[in-house]
Amino acid sequence: MQYIVRFFSKELGTPEWQLTDDAQAFLTEQGARINYSGEVLDMQSLHIVPHGLLSQTGIQQQPVNVTQLNGLPVFFQTGGVLGFDVFAAAFYLLSRYEEYLPFEQDRYGRFPATQSLAHKNGFLKTPLINRWTQLLYEQLVTRFPGVTFRQTAFQFVPTYDIDMAWSYRNKGFIRNTANLLKEAFSFQFSAFSKRFRVLTGKEKDPFDQFGWLNGMHEKYQLKPYYFFLVAEHTNRYDKNISPQHKDMKALIADHAIRYPIGLHPSWYSNTEPSALKKEKALLAAITGTAVNASRQHFLKLSFPQTYRNLLKAGILFDFSMGFADEHGFRASVASPFCWYDLEAETATDLLIFPFCFMEGTAVFYKKDSPEAGLAELQKLYHEVKIVNGFFSMIWHNSSFTDEGVFKGWKQVYETFITGRTAI
Repeated sequence: MQYIVRFFSKELGTPEWQLTDDAQAFLTEQGARINYSGEVLDMQSLHIVPHGLLSQTGIQQQPVNVTQLNGLPVFFQTGGVLGFDVFAAAFYLLSRYEEYLPFEQDRYGRFPATQSLAHKNGFLKTPLINRWTQLLYEQLVTRFPGVTFRQTAFQFVPTYDIDMAWSYRNKGFIRNTANLLKEAFSFQFSAFSKRFRVLTGKEKDPFDQFGWLNGMHEKYQLKPYYFFLVAEHTNRYDKNISPQHKDMKALIADHAIRYPIGLHPSWYSNTEPSALKKEKALLAAITGTAVNASRQHFLKLSFPQTYRNLLKAGILFDFSMGFADEHGFRASVASPFCWYDLEAETATDLLIFPFCFMEGTAVFYKKDSPEAGLAELQKLYHEVKIVNGFFSMIWHNSSFTDEGVFKGWKQVYETFITGRTAI
């Protein structure tokens, strides 16, 4: 109850709400009042009838019946002014309650979007909790017109995962020779020729899009976040350039001067907390600053262990809250929020920054054309803007090559950035 009250007081821009079980003290309070009980105490306070979830202990299957009220999807219908328990419903979504229950994992061991309540009931692409917050606001200002609420400000933060800084350069003699031989013997002459031209300095590496991005950021006054994969050993999923390579160190250091830098924990580190701490320390040594932000590689997020590991490693901000297989709002919110450890039944200081669009989702999962991807990106941006929320998206430097499956996607990014003020 304290956790969800703190969340809504922040969203509504008020001092933190005070909880009391003293009916007399409640009725004599001069400010805005919410009666969260089964009894009607007075006619002015906003009455929300509890569902019961917030007074439960343990984790159990919750009967959830989604219907439409006030033009929005709702569940935990209990009557009262809003018709449902907005606090319990918001807590259920924010805590990712359903991800603690049994589910069928995808091939990477993740919770798929298709199994989520939001996807099954058609509200995955709606920042539903922000919409519910607007309903709460409207009811409170009607009942208590003298109370001041501070409007939240819309925020836009582009983010990039640097899984592999260069396609050909700086991979070392053995890796490049092996790939050249593979391309030659499999008659991939175009790929062989391109690799050879890049390695001999006759052509720029296609993944080296950093200068172009810097120009975009400066021109449109953007403040992005970069997440670097610095795994010490390469494997099937961790294919980054060695963090010990001088060019890789120089690239990271240059970006650390310009932008906030975060860790992209390796696939290996997801189950090896000691590796996570090593990678964090390595990135901090390269940047010369503390590293306190992260985003999971492959968005491999398991509750509660992943976030517990991040906290133990000293991570304070995480940007992994979103799905790989679908666009939309994994926690049904377009606002940063603190993670609640449902299993331990405690609020934490880990601040979660959700994202709702990833170009890899459009290209590899949805098989969208660049035009369809742009339309989806603009639609999600509009959804967040109308609630004055936090809009974040994921791109990779490798997506701006304008080659192969990424043909046209560099233009999508540029068109979106240049035209977003009109959305």
